[in-house]
Amino acid sequence: MTQAGANSNFDAQRMVEEIKAGDEKAPQVDVASDYELSKQFDVAAIDQTGEGEKAAEEVTSPNLDVDQLSKQSDIGHATEGFSDADPNSFLDMAREVNPQL
Repeated sequence: MTQAGANSNFDAQRMVEEIKAGDEKAPQVDVASDYELSKQFDVAAIDQTGEGEKAAEEVTSPNLDVDQLSKQSDIGHATEGFSDADPNSFLDMAREVNPQL
């Protein structure tokens, strides 16, 4: 079984060796410039006009009536439980799930 990331470590080490040997040019990284460029992708074009909110509402709202669903909910109904804390009741229930018990 290979260790996760072993290939990326090998590739990184190989790149370092090639840079030291002069076979490969060292990459130039300008973090500030990259960050400024990334800001233009921060918000989708559709969300800059407000159309994104309308589109999301159109897609999700027609099929979901929360008020109707809450009326059909079982939250208000009591559930039947064990009237006593008899361990045999739980053992019987476990045997229904796994008859080998």
